[in-house]
Amino acid sequence: MDIKDLKLLIKLVTETDITEFEMDNSDEKIIIKRGHKPEYITVAAPAHQQYAHPGYQPAPAAAPAAAPTAAAAAPAAEAGDTVNSPIVGTFYAAPGPEAAPYVTVGQVVEKGQVLCIVEAMKLMNEIEADCKCKILKICKDNAQAVEYGDALFVIQKL
Repeated sequence: MDIKDLKLLIKLVTETDITEFEMDNSDEKIIIKRGHKPEYITVAAPAHQQYAHPGYQPAPAAAPAAAPTAAAAAPAAEAGDTVNSPIVGTFYAAPGPEAAPYVTVGQVVEKGQVLCIVEAMKLMNEIEADCKCKILKICKDNAQAVEYGDALFVIQKL
């Protein structure tokens, strides 16, 4: 088959609804395909993004160290009661960056006294003491993220 005939065949295929043309004779075999093969594209879902206020610094990930920390926290919890976070947010030990913390370890606090602030969605939620108690341990660092139910303080009721 010469080029003229080949061009004529291609023109015929492109001007009609034919998507594939195949011709086979003793001397040659011609296959003309039109269109695209279906392409399958796999897209991974985006990773979960955590939104926080501009000053938020995530704690470094240390999976192996997490188990001993949890084990160490259990004996401390047995030594006293815990004050847990009622909401998800950011723990603040003081009313401002340059201010003194609300409470310190060893301090005796009265019922209703502010222990810390947990910021949630730009709202500052004061966490108060439910009873007169002594602060045995402060479980979170300043500006650390807290989850619902996380221990904030270990206390001894008086």
